[in-house]
Amino acid sequence: MFYNIDLAEQTHDPKLFKKLQGEIWEFRSKYLGNQNRLLAFWDKTEKTETIVLATHGFVKKDQKVPQKEIDKAERIRQQYFGKKKRDSNGN
Repeated sequence: MFYNIDLAEQTHDPKLFKKLQGEIWEFRSKYLGNQNRLLAFWDKTEKTETIVLATHGFVKKDQKVPQKEIDKAERIRQQYFGKKKRDSNGN
């Protein structure tokens, strides 16, 4: 997985990292015949850097990424930005 993450960063290969739905992206890796998936989103709120945050991973068993996995990633994204906003407001 780490090798493919490094490779995706250097090559920008859509076979390794692609947008799924809304603000959720999918990092793809195949290992020992298993289709491993890591869902992620971007935080571009800082002017000096962009952060890619992984929400969770799973082994993909069907043709499509299950909607429940995308929904879980979106909930985590919303929680992250909600907390970030509260923290920046001093709450």
